Amino acid sequence: MKINRSLSIAVICGGPSSEAEVSRSTAKGITKALQENYSTVNLIELDSNIDKNLRKLNPDVVFPAIHGQWGEDGMIQGLLTIMGLAFVGSEVEANVLAMNKILAKQIFLLKGLPVAKSLSLKFQQSTVSDHKIQEIFDILGGNIVIKPASQGSGLGVSFAHNAETLKKGLAEAFKYDSSLLLEERIFGAEITVAILERTEAEALPVIEIKTPADSWYDYQHRYTPGLSDHLIPAPLPPQQYKRVQEIALLAHQALGCRDLSRSDFVVPAEGKPILLETNTMPGMTPTSLFPDAAKAIGLNFSTLVSLLVERAASRNQR
Repeated sequence: MKINRSLSIAVICGGPSSEAEVSRSTAKGITKALQENYSTVNLIELDSNIDKNLRKLNPDVVFPAIHGQWGEDGMIQGLLTIMGLAFVGSEVEANVLAMNKILAKQIFLLKGLPVAKSLSLKFQQSTVSDHKIQEIFDILGGNIVIKPASQGSGLGVSFAHNAETLKKGLAEAFKYDSSLLLEERIFGAEITVAILERTEAEALPVIEIKTPADSWYDYQHRYTPGLSDHLIPAPLPPQQYKRVQEIALLAHQALGCRDLSRSDFVVPAEGKPILLETNTMPGMTPTSLFPDAAKAIGLNFSTLVSLLVERAASRNQR
C-alpha cells in the first residue's frame, strides 16, 4: 500500500446516540494511529455545526468513526455525499439497511442466509396482552432475545423465558427504539467475522468471544478491558469455520457494504451457524474485535486505518 502523507483527514465522532462515548473512544484511537502516517488529522464532534466545520477544514478524506444514530444509519454518509467529500465505509443505502435489524434480516432471508426465527413489534404494541405474550412464545419458543431494531453495542438487549421477563424486556428495549426485533434464542459459541476490502472483499480470521460464565457480550463486556477474551482463530470445526466466513462475505455483499464490515453469529454445538447482524462501522477501541482480526493477518492498527483512508482517497472525485 502506498501512503499519500499529504492527505488531510477529518475524523468525526460523538453525536446524539447512546453509543457516543464508544464513538469518541474509537475516534481517538483512529486519530492517534493516523497521525503516524499523515500530518493533517483533525478530530471533530458530530453536532449542529458539522457542515460548517467540514467546509472550514475541507478534508481530502473523512473517517466517520460514529456508532449508532447519525453515524451508522446513513445520516452522516448522506451529508458527506451531498458535500462531495470522500469518506471511509459504506454508502447511505448499506448503512440504512444494516442499522435496522428488521430490514437487514429481510435482506438476509431473501438471500437465503441462515437466521433465527423472529418477529417484530412497534411501540404502539408496547402494552402486550397475555394472549399476545403466549403467541410470541408459541412462535419463537421458550427462550427469546429482545433487541431494539436500530441500536448497537448490546444496548437494550435482554433475554426472556417467561411472561414476566418478556414484559420487562420489552419495556426496557422500547426505551431505546420504537421498533423491536424478537428472535428465537439460539445457544452456542459467540462468533464474529470481519470483512476487509483490499484488492477485493476478504473474510479475516474468525474470532470466538468468550465471557465469564452466566454472562454474554453486552456493553460492559465489550468495552471493559479484561472482561472478554478473543480466541483467534476460533476453535470451530473446519467446515463451520469456512461457512461463517462465507456467510459474512455474502452478508457484506447483500447489504452493499463497502471497505469494511463485521458480522456476528451464534454457532451451536450441532447444526448450522446463525447470522445475527452485520455492522458497517465496527468498533475500533482498544478492546474491539475488528483490529484484532486485522492484526491476525499482519495488519497493525496504524496500517489498517491508513489502508481504509487510502481506499477512500482513491474515490475522491474533486
